[in-house]
This record gives sequence, C-alpha cells and structure tokens, in this order.
Amino acid sequence: MQLLASGVPVPSSSSSATTTFSAPTSSSKGWAWLLFSSLFEITFALGTEATDGFTRLWPSLLTAAAASAGIYTLSQALKTIDVGVGYTVWSGIGGVGTVVLGTVVYGEPVTVWKALAFVLIIGGALGLRIGDHRAAKRAAAADAARAV
Repeated sequence: MQLLASGVPVPSSSSSATTTFSAPTSSSKGWAWLLFSSLFEITFALGTEATDGFTRLWPSLLTAAAASAGIYTLSQALKTIDVGVGYTVWSGIGGVGTVVLGTVVYGEPVTVWKALAFVLIIGGALGLRIGDHRAAKRAAAADAARAV
C-alpha cells in the first residue's frame, strides 16, 4: 500500500474492499511543541543578559541549556509545521515574550511603537497558524479525493 504526502494510504489494486483510510496527522502537536520551544527561546534571550558576557557560571549554564532545549523542541515542532512558518512564529513569540519579560525583569521601557510592533507580530503569527491549518485541511481533502 502506498502513502500520499499527507500520510493517507492509497490501496493498491490487490487491496481488499475493507481497507480503511486514516486521517492525516494533525499539526496540533507540532504547534504545542512550538509554543513550548518559544518558552526556551525567551529563557535563552533573557538569560543571555544575565550571563554578563558568559562570565557568570550559573546564568551561563541555564542559558546554554535553554538554547539547546529550544533548538531540540523547535526541531520536534518542524516535523509537522513548515520550516518557514514554524521558525517565523517561534522567533516572533520569542521576540515579543523577551520584550515583555525584559520590561518586567530588567525594567526596559515599553513604547507605543513597541506595543504596535507586538500587535503586528502576534497578528502575523496568528495569520500563519490559520493559513497552515487551512492548507493542511485542503491537502487532506485532496489526498482523500485522489485515494477514492
């Protein structure tokens, strides 16, 4: 039995009539990995400030661990999310989260322009998520139609 790109099996001519078709893998798990990964990205960025140029041991170790965990969890997310979409959303969430928490942790100012940029970044990330979801649905429907 062959599989289409979405993971839907296509029965061969020798398959029985009772062959069942599985739905394509949802990317919801990938998006959960991506959100989790973004937390490591924020930790890495904030931790870098605390390392004082990587001259302080514990903040440096935490920052290195967060960077490694962020890359690993991002790689898990990219198993089901296009790299362009995944990386863009990851860096956007990381950027916004770093600025917001940088304000709380390090007392960095938030200006009107920063707030407007947040709205645009968040809107872009939501747009990519919605577009990715709709594209996956269309691909699954096309695969199912070809399989019949």
